Amino acid sequence: MKAAYINEPCPPDGIVYGDLPDPTQSGREVLVRVGAVSLNPIDTYVRSGAVAMALPRPFVVGCDLAGTVEAVGDDVSRFQVGDRVWGTNQGLFGRQGTFAQRAAVDECWLYPTPPDVRDEDAAAASLVGVTAHLGLVRDAALRRDETIAVIGGSGGVGSTVVQMAKAIGARVVATAGSDEKVEICRALGADVVIAYRRQDIGDGIRAAAPDGVDVFWETRRTPDFDLAVDTMAECGRMVLMAGRDARPPFPVGPFYLKQCTLHGTAMLKASAADQRVCAEDISQWLASGALRPRVDRILHLSDAAEAHALQERSTVGGENALSGKIVLVI
Repeated sequence: MKAAYINEPCPPDGIVYGDLPDPTQSGREVLVRVGAVSLNPIDTYVRSGAVAMALPRPFVVGCDLAGTVEAVGDDVSRFQVGDRVWGTNQGLFGRQGTFAQRAAVDECWLYPTPPDVRDEDAAAASLVGVTAHLGLVRDAALRRDETIAVIGGSGGVGSTVVQMAKAIGARVVATAGSDEKVEICRALGADVVIAYRRQDIGDGIRAAAPDGVDVFWETRRTPDFDLAVDTMAECGRMVLMAGRDARPPFPVGPFYLKQCTLHGTAMLKASAADQRVCAEDISQWLASGALRPRVDRILHLSDAAEAHALQERSTVGGENALSGKIVLVI
């Protein structure tokens, strides 16, 4: 089979597109003929060695996938040959990745793809969808009629948070850096969009929510806790999903006096049971159209090195070159 793989941690141009033996399924594993995959910042960290993990060698890169079941192990109970499935959380903790024509995946990490949803959209929604759902529902417990501020509302996770928050029935205040991204946020359903190159974010949030926001979602690698605490309401909840090396100042006094809470949402550490709860809502919202994954571009699997370089420049280099996910078709 064709696959995008590495033999050791390396820069993007170290990714090899070539032939590897087909994987075989056993026990609870499902053999998936992959139709589409998507790229995430964590993929670049694992590939580069910035996040050190024991990797099989050769190591197929990638967390997300969507495709069709080709075969099942003897202990599989949830799927059968011909089922369309999507999933994430691969390429981590010793598990082989997904950027290949076939992948053997434990059934606990797979979910049924709704009939009218494309593989490209299911793959694009995978990791970002589970991350957004964990942060919004399990951690921050966002409720109908509450107000949420989403910093970076047009990105992969941010755009998903905006849409999920609207599906829950919340009021959304989002930030964006360009006129194009402002329009993207509005199209996704944001009630208020702050163009942060022209308007101070704090001023914009306070004007939109004078009593403070109930949830503050931070997507940036270096969170601004002073901004968050200042603009949160009493008992506000803040969600972090990035910035593993960040060490910013923290306003302890205002934080505890407002009785705020802080939630670190590391999707890759969530249990299979927690992620399956997320997947049920994600599939329902994909089917209804309430969730429309924001795809920046679609490439071919053979372009995996180019995709990793672009993702790395955007995430680590701070170029902000992406408005959504990179999807690769097989």
